[in-house]
Amino acid sequence: MNGNSDYHEEEPLEFVVGADEAGQRLDKLATDCIADEAVSRTQVQDWIRSGAVKVNGQTVKPNYRTAAGDIVVIQPPEPEQTAILPEDIPLNVVYEDRDVIVIDKPRGMVVHPAPGHTSGTVVNALMHHCRDLSGINGQLRPGIVHRIDKDTSGLLMAAKNDRAHLSLAAQLKAHTVSRVYIALAHGNIPHDRGTIDAPIGRDPKNRKLFAVTDRNGKDAVTHFAVLERFGDYTLLELQLETGRTHQIRVHMKHIGHPLAGDPVYGPSRTVKLGGQALHAATLGFVHPATEEYLEFSSPIPPDMERVIAELRSR
Repeated sequence: MNGNSDYHEEEPLEFVVGADEAGQRLDKLATDCIADEAVSRTQVQDWIRSGAVKVNGQTVKPNYRTAAGDIVVIQPPEPEQTAILPEDIPLNVVYEDRDVIVIDKPRGMVVHPAPGHTSGTVVNALMHHCRDLSGINGQLRPGIVHRIDKDTSGLLMAAKNDRAHLSLAAQLKAHTVSRVYIALAHGNIPHDRGTIDAPIGRDPKNRKLFAVTDRNGKDAVTHFAVLERFGDYTLLELQLETGRTHQIRVHMKHIGHPLAGDPVYGPSRTVKLGGQALHAATLGFVHPATEEYLEFSSPIPPDMERVIAELRSR
């Protein structure tokens, strides 16, 4: 059964019903496939009735019995704006002008509101910090051009007006934005550098996760270079060519070297860190107004540096 950032491009959840799932009610199957426990079966039933969940391109009833081969597409509607409020949350601003703001996001901070995370996000902080933000991505994601995962730290850009948003989004789509990450992976990677070119989609065995898969997978390319080896761990620099949900995390697991500390794609025995050892260290783009190339860097955060120092000392 397919979506930051990892930068993530917004994608609906799409999957093909397997033979072992045939005969299930659509509302139950769809609820089981959504990776957010805050979304109830009653809510999914409302989505089905409104057409936000389609089977083979058609709107059906919540009690529709699925058949093997059915193509189900789930596009959750935007929640109401009412709960999204500005919050006086400190931001580490790396750069700011009237068009663009670049921040250094800490590990553990969600980028934009979603079910279960309606406050304390980057968007809540930006709404307090900035007078204006672009509205292209709707009321829940004002200014947000791309995302990085909650437990990934590092650089994130946001647009203050629609013109800037369109320019930055076009650069992301054209793969001309420079996005370089520093990561700590399990195992000793023998190659000094390489490219992982493998499509990413929903994991056929667990639709709440992502995996390298030819079924509904979308092109995904990650370049890597080894910075340092610690025997059981390898420090890497990774550059994104595409931006699929959890791309680096999924690609590293695929080659047998999952990220240290990753609670989803990594092993249970790992380093003590509040999430995956992944940091968005470099972000470069052409300024939407001046057309000047700007590039920013962020140092590895202290918690990740501590882990690296401990590995060096062994």
